Amino acid sequence: MAFTAQDVKRLREMTNAGMMDCKKALTATDGDFDAAIAFLREKGLAAAAKKAGRVAAEGMVYVNVAECGTAVMVEVNSETDFVAKNEEFQKFCAGLGQAILESNPADVAALAECKFPGSDLTVSQMQNEKVLTIGENIQIRRFVRLDNTKKNVAYVHGGGKIGVIVRMDVEGIDMANAELVTLGRDLGMQAASMRPQWLKRDLVPAETVEAEKHILMQQTINEGKPEAVAQKIVMGRINKFYEENCLLDQAFVKENKISVQKHVDAVAKELGGKIVIEDCIRFEKGEGIAKREDDFAAEVAKMTGK
Repeated sequence: MAFTAQDVKRLREMTNAGMMDCKKALTATDGDFDAAIAFLREKGLAAAAKKAGRVAAEGMVYVNVAECGTAVMVEVNSETDFVAKNEEFQKFCAGLGQAILESNPADVAALAECKFPGSDLTVSQMQNEKVLTIGENIQIRRFVRLDNTKKNVAYVHGGGKIGVIVRMDVEGIDMANAELVTLGRDLGMQAASMRPQWLKRDLVPAETVEAEKHILMQQTINEGKPEAVAQKIVMGRINKFYEENCLLDQAFVKENKISVQKHVDAVAKELGGKIVIEDCIRFEKGEGIAKREDDFAAEVAKMTGK
């Protein structure tokens, strides 16, 4: 019985097994779907599907700047924080980082088909193996890879709870300068703790600014201020909005009397060159994922039959 690429895709969706594993299963069973599913189950590859529906909001953010200067950051989620501390899980995350560095995949789907470093397996196959051996749902959520044409500096907080990559366009300064690295780490720490939504005010969407102005105007009028006076007050409060939400406008955490931008300028002047913060990317594990909240009493009742 012949099978098509759509059949392989369908089997993968049904079992959560790797693309190549699904192809092998259909080949071995002459395209018989039921037999292919049984084949995957016998191999233990379809067992991962049973865990795929579980909420994975823990895990870690792995960050690395390679010797060549290219930076990689990947968020891998697990069900419990306990597993995130597992050495096998951490090695899997590091292997993903190496795969991203070597293969430069376009997205998570492309990463899944990349070769996992040091093995004959794909990333997807290795992921399924880890699900089976570790016993939890493991999901590769997102990643970023930044080339070495600019200076990349990594910062990791809480053993992988938060990861940040600061990317700097540098002129007239040695890229290996220790003070430059310190600057990058300080800004990474700033981003980790202060959670800026944007790098600078020019990047805040116009509709976001207008919506904020509208809210601030209503608040000011409700305070009893005349509309003409309220206009001026709103402009001042919008600046405060930028100072709270834009990294370069924030007060520098190590010296809160100056902004981050002024600190960057001071370091550049001291080193005799030019530094432009081009990007600051922040991943926090489980950010935005709705965590499962177990009803302990209900679980006990279910177990005891009461």
